[in-house]
Amino acid sequence: VETIDPSQTGSYGIVEVEQLKNYQRIINIVEKPKPEEAPSNLAVVGRYILTPRIFDLLSNLPRGAGNEIQLTDGIARLLDHEFVLAHAFDGKRYDCGSKLGYLEATVAYGLKHPETGEQFKELLKQYA
Repeated sequence: VETIDPSQTGSYGIVEVEQLKNYQRIINIVEKPKPEEAPSNLAVVGRYILTPRIFDLLSNLPRGAGNEIQLTDGIARLLDHEFVLAHAFDGKRYDCGSKLGYLEATVAYGLKHPETGEQFKELLKQYA
């Protein structure tokens, strides 16, 4: 999870957590809530390790936000059966769900790459 500005809650799954000794337990998760309906400003940033039970739960879900079957809704149901833990993310994250975020990630990694970094930097200068 990552702390975000409350105005961005409509772009993410948002969790409410309970702090336990060395981890956080998810106690509520909502897909893309309005800021005033969000349980917190902790966003799920898209990496999951889930038990196989999630597949049974997903197969019986109605369509949710965006008229799609939402993993977030499946996780919400999973909370009724088992603990789901959250890990606070520390580091740089790229939002590859948006075109601009995907391009930013491509540029950042292209610049870091040992084989292409310097040449890519010069190429970008031509466009700047």
